[in-house]
Amino acid sequence: MSTSSEISNSTIFQHTLDNGLTVLAEPMPWLRTAAAYMKVPAGAHWETDQHAGLAEVVAEMVQRGAGSRSSREMVTWLENRGIQYQSFVGSHFTTMGAAMPAESLPDGLSLVADIFLRPHLPADQLPDAKAMAMQELLALEDEPSQLLMERLRWLHFGPYWGRSSYGSKPGIEAITPALVRHFYERFYNPQQAVLVVAGNFSWPGTLQQITDLFARWPRTTLPEPAPPPHEPAAYEHIQQDSAQTHIGFAFPAVDYAAEDYFALRAGIGVLSDGMSSRLFDRVREQRGLCYSVSASCYSAPKIGGVFGYAGTTAQRAQETLDVTLAEIIGLAEGVEAEELRRLKVRVQSDLIMQQESCVSRAGSMASDWVLLGRVRSATELEQRIEAITETDIVRYWREHPPRDFRIVTLGPEPLRVPVS
Repeated sequence: MSTSSEISNSTIFQHTLDNGLTVLAEPMPWLRTAAAYMKVPAGAHWETDQHAGLAEVVAEMVQRGAGSRSSREMVTWLENRGIQYQSFVGSHFTTMGAAMPAESLPDGLSLVADIFLRPHLPADQLPDAKAMAMQELLALEDEPSQLLMERLRWLHFGPYWGRSSYGSKPGIEAITPALVRHFYERFYNPQQAVLVVAGNFSWPGTLQQITDLFARWPRTTLPEPAPPPHEPAAYEHIQQDSAQTHIGFAFPAVDYAAEDYFALRAGIGVLSDGMSSRLFDRVREQRGLCYSVSASCYSAPKIGGVFGYAGTTAQRAQETLDVTLAEIIGLAEGVEAEELRRLKVRVQSDLIMQQESCVSRAGSMASDWVLLGRVRSATELEQRIEAITETDIVRYWREHPPRDFRIVTLGPEPLRVPVS
């Protein structure tokens, strides 16, 4: 099935191969570059506790030689064509993408096909891949804010949807070549996968190449995902002797597909987008309580939340938490027109910048498809944000008051937290 739609001054194409792979494409002929992104349902939530870290190790192994090229040959081949390649393992999907000069796109797509359909998975290189995963895990202990937020995600979304891709030391050590191949064959799957191309390219020729490359990718049946969680309010403290205290907080919110999402997003923008936002101005600048404070929306399929962070001294940690949560809850009391105007200007700027980056656009399109089942154009996003009023934000905050806080702190002393 293939469809296309005229949106603003561009055309977004959609095509589904017989094996279930969805192809999305947006030509950006004013650019000299192109990007190709693949998302496959091979996230960390399919791991077991006994093999925590498996998704990350597999994502490394598929890049250690594929098709006719060894791992070393792949590196040289990429450099010769100016292709920049990256991968990311999340709770739900593994994402791999390549950005390149427009003329290198055919080669880039060929590489993506080799990695996903014909990886070598060399058993003799598994110890190196496991060592890299272990180094990432150990480095997390030296990044207290990141360690804190990983734990907060688990506390908010539960052990399935909130599973960290970093894994555990026993889990990584237990990974075998057979486990790597089994995970690859089960979850590197065109079913629920999406390939996105954005930048300077011709759609007919690119679609034909994609069809030739990926039509033989075999599809297997994926297990049913766990239902979205309903985690209660919770608090955890991670003891660490330090002059600093790191504070992470989260609370339930609507997801990206909800009609009220943009009212939520605008409210969080008023609170945390830019140096004129309420949290930055009132918590950091006026009171001098912390050196960093922020909040943002997070969405997974059918699940949403707001996540925030503050870094401060141990002496000011309790006041930082109290004032930050009070500002968030207090948004229900009203929003000033100037606050919303500044937010809309920032959003306009972000959308303009996205149209100058094929990488940013490809990532946005892939996320839209996973969360919505369709792609929102920059014009639609602009219109949705522009239509938001102060009344919309206040109404959302009163209908969905921040509550059931999940809070994690890391520092010398635990804090007093709200009970709901």
